Amino acid sequence: MSLFLKRLGIWALAGLGFAATNLAATNNARAADLDYGKPGDPIHLVVGYQPYYSEAWSGAVINGLQLWKSHLPAGSTVEFHVGLQGAIIVNAMLAGKASLGYLGDMPAIVGATKRNVADLRILANIGLGHDECNVFFVRSDAPQFADAKAAVGWLNGKTVATPKGSCSDRFAQAVFQKNNVTPSAYLNQSIEVITSGFRVGKIDGAVLWEPTASRLVAEGLARRVASGYNFNEPDGAFLDARADLIKQRPDVIKAWLETELDAELFLADPKNASKVAELLKAQTTGFTQKELWQAVFGAYPAASGGGPIRLTLPFGFSKDALALIAKDTAFLHSVKSIAVEKLADDAILPDYTAEVLKERKLTVPVGVIKGAPETAFR
Repeated sequence: MSLFLKRLGIWALAGLGFAATNLAATNNARAADLDYGKPGDPIHLVVGYQPYYSEAWSGAVINGLQLWKSHLPAGSTVEFHVGLQGAIIVNAMLAGKASLGYLGDMPAIVGATKRNVADLRILANIGLGHDECNVFFVRSDAPQFADAKAAVGWLNGKTVATPKGSCSDRFAQAVFQKNNVTPSAYLNQSIEVITSGFRVGKIDGAVLWEPTASRLVAEGLARRVASGYNFNEPDGAFLDARADLIKQRPDVIKAWLETELDAELFLADPKNASKVAELLKAQTTGFTQKELWQAVFGAYPAASGGGPIRLTLPFGFSKDALALIAKDTAFLHSVKSIAVEKLADDAILPDYTAEVLKERKLTVPVGVIKGAPETAFR
């Protein structure tokens, strides 16, 4: 890891993305539980979060506004570490280096199947959408296509890249399977390498998540041609927690979920759109504030896979969220990313969010962000 990334508190792996199937591959024995102290005691938490993944931006809002200070026991401290993709955060959680993680659907599910290493549970559904993690791109000089299916079909026999082990990877594999598309090369590349690949013409297509997707559009490096809207493939983001934290500190779990709910309500308020982009600008590099705004609040035309809703903020678990997890789990098993076809019955813990919602007199979802025209950017 570079000194620059260390100073930013970023977990990263040099070069290629980290495949979910390799999570904690060096650890064969389950690690001992961590000690979090007694209920009511001050706690030090390490949180893996993803300012470079817009569907999980509630974590960045919590960090930027320090919302946790209103809920955790007095004297507590929180350390936020950036993961450049969710699989890296899951690996840190399995190794006992983080206790909470903001994740896309694929890493959240994979993490919950690694109990032989460490016990992770899915605690909240922090985002649902169709074009936050599920976005297809082709090189800028590709031909014009009649529709999304034709665009994806064009990638048959061509070079496509995505960070493997990510939610984009799951989406790409599902769409290729549905449409009988087989790229000549399906590369495991980081978002930085993919951006460079489009710039120098080394790849024909890629599948990525926001906000990098909006940056590619703004810079004209690639053409957005399809999303989950075109193939009825939703994407999702989840909050995973270590089971030892849940068992020892139910007070901290409730406090963090109160904090998470505050963040989702802040995100959902249209008046806060510019502030959210400002908060993310301070926690990322290489993005303009307008690109960050576009990633969650800006609309895209239907011709490039846009839809009326950019992001739903469920907080709790709806039938749609549970169906997404079940579908994704079965798919990940079918492509041999995980060893089970169905998650354990206690892998998802809906009661904690349900209790917080009941106390706040709220229901799922707690907010919906509709795409706004470019003129709405301030």
